[in-house]
Amino acid sequence: MSRKLEIIVLAILLVFTVQFVYMSSTTDAEYGGADGEAENVINDITGGTYEPIAEPFWEPPSGEIESLLFGLQAAIGAGIIGYFLGYYRAKSRYEDDLGYKDKSKPDSDRQSQ
Repeated sequence: MSRKLEIIVLAILLVFTVQFVYMSSTTDAEYGGADGEAENVINDITGGTYEPIAEPFWEPPSGEIESLLFGLQAAIGAGIIGYFLGYYRAKSRYEDDLGYKDKSKPDSDRQSQ
């Protein structure tokens, strides 16, 4: 990473960290998920008469397990995305080092150029 990009990333992280600390210390707001908010809005709109048409087939035994599964899902997804980004970047660098850009042409076409 270039020095300029590192400074920009650190500045962005600093801004978000300062904002989070400021909001956490000056308000008594709770950070909740969107599921609870959606449920409250649906209850307000329907007057509490809404009944879901489907129920989950398994619910985690505690909130900690639910958080663990969510974090595990995020880590697996980030790992997969990171793998493919790294793979294609390394492939691009390897092709640049060899001077080999066009794989789609047959060998006879490459030799005639």
